[in-house]
Amino acid sequence: MSGARGGVRRSIAFALLALPLAFARVRTRLRVPRRLLRAPVTAHDVSLPRCLIHSVLSAGVGLLCWFLVLLSALVLVRGLAYPLGSGGYENAWGGPTLAGAWAVHAVLGLLIAPAFLGLVALFGRLQLHLTRAVLGRDGSWWPVPVAVVFAALGAVFFAAWTHQI
Repeated sequence: MSGARGGVRRSIAFALLALPLAFARVRTRLRVPRRLLRAPVTAHDVSLPRCLIHSVLSAGVGLLCWFLVLLSALVLVRGLAYPLGSGGYENAWGGPTLAGAWAVHAVLGLLIAPAFLGLVALFGRLQLHLTRAVLGRDGSWWPVPVAVVFAALGAVFFAAWTHQI
C-alpha cells in the first residue's frame, strides 16, 4: 500500500475505524492515526468535554461512512446482478431490452460505488483533522462545524433512504 492508492485505502480504513474509536480511550484514538495514516497527532490537556465532543462527532461521521460503504456495496451488487430482485425491465433505465437495462445498471453501479468510497476516504481525512482539532488543539477550528454538518446530512440521507425502501 504505497503511493496515493495506499493513502486512499488507509484513509478509508481510518474512516471506518472512527466509529469504534469514538468509544475508545484517548490514547488509542491518537495512536491509530499515527500508525495507520503515519500522521503526527498529539494531545494537549484533553478534558472530559473535549473527549465527549470528539466522541459524538467522530461517531456521527463514522456512522455516515459505514452507511456509504453499505450503499456502495448495495449499488455495485444490484447493478451487476440486475434484474435479480427487481420487477420487470421493460420500463427500467436502458430498457426495453434486458441487455440494455443490465448495461445501464451495471455501468451506474461501477461508477457510483467508487464515488462513495472516495467520499469515505475524504471523511477519513476529515476524521484526522477532527482528532487534531478537538484532542490536539492544533488551532484549526473548521473540522468541528464540518463534522456537525456532515453528521446531520448523513442522518437526513439515512432517514430519506429508509423511507424509500
